Amino acid sequence: MSDADLIVRVAARGDGVTADGRHAPLAAPGDRLQGGIVVAGPHHVEPVCRHFPTCGGCLLQHLDTPSQTSFVADRVAGALAAQGVAPPPFAPTHLSPPHSRRRAALRAERRGKRVLIGFSEGGSHRIVDMTECAILAPELFALVAPLRALLGGLIADRRGAEIRMTLADQGVDLLLAKVTADGLAAAEALTDFAARHSLARLAIDDGYGPQTRWEPQPVTITLGGVAVPLPHNAFLQATADGEAALVAAVRAAIGGATTVADLFAGLGTFALALPGRVYAAEAGRDAVLALKAAANAAGRPLAVEHRDLYRRPLMTADLDRFAAVVLDPPRAGAAEQIAQLAASRVPAIAYVSCNPSSFARDAAVLVAGGYRLTGITPVGQFRWSTHVELCAAFARDN
Repeated sequence: MSDADLIVRVAARGDGVTADGRHAPLAAPGDRLQGGIVVAGPHHVEPVCRHFPTCGGCLLQHLDTPSQTSFVADRVAGALAAQGVAPPPFAPTHLSPPHSRRRAALRAERRGKRVLIGFSEGGSHRIVDMTECAILAPELFALVAPLRALLGGLIADRRGAEIRMTLADQGVDLLLAKVTADGLAAAEALTDFAARHSLARLAIDDGYGPQTRWEPQPVTITLGGVAVPLPHNAFLQATADGEAALVAAVRAAIGGATTVADLFAGLGTFALALPGRVYAAEAGRDAVLALKAAANAAGRPLAVEHRDLYRRPLMTADLDRFAAVVLDPPRAGAAEQIAQLAASRVPAIAYVSCNPSSFARDAAVLVAGGYRLTGITPVGQFRWSTHVELCAAFARDN
């Protein structure tokens, strides 16, 4: 038996890789590839969901927990190596537990009298009709079966819809997209559904933007101990557990800084959890208004600016006024803002990312500008997926 057949790692898209560079789907470290067949090793486990591996929601349910944590950290280390950045010490990888996903986007399609609801099949537009799910919070999954009956009367045969669910403070915030609900019967069906299932909010989007049909009280999400108004389609960390891990890593990275800039602040996930005086910049108008209202109501010393940091990054002279900077950019990274940060004298930076590749590119610019990459906390909020998040700490010796 050749060591060349041994699966030594899992690649970015979830396939196992042998010591001699061959790729094998659904292989775990320690498996062997023999004659094109994967022979299970000590880290290969039975999937927890009957829909695996057809459903594209999970790609790694065949890995045991140590292999999953290694995969998350290895993705980050590999991205840094590709940019020539020496890896710093890594904190233990944080994996969110099963049944903890508090937001999800599902697809629906009517076929005759049946309504299919679920994630798309891997590499396909076909819907895997969901009968169980190991990642969704129970409150979200509980709506799947009732939604089949509701959507049967709202979408035409062979037509589809989108279901977006978020677990808010008051319950489930439900948005049905590509759905038309005209007439008294449809309106009553929506109201009855919302009341029967104690929804926090129900809205539809027929192509002209979300229209709220049910909201007994203003919907909020608590961030940093503050109830923040929750706009439709607002970004939220996928799990409360993962959010807490990222917040803790950010706070550790900036230490006792009392003047902090939070860039790409969103609804205030980090801004509202930081000590001292905080400046928050965000391009999304609805998020800015929500964060301003929440901070004012809570009496937090938080200055919020509606600012597109891609077109108008905070300049070096402005950055130098802060003891620390926190940034959590979209997947594309923050090239324009990073160029200004690299030339600044900010003592501490906490960089939160959902894309190891764009993070590593930006990290290389900061290191070239004189910053030290002092630590990384890898986070796997999307359990059993190849999606990776992290918080990195940078420091400058002024």
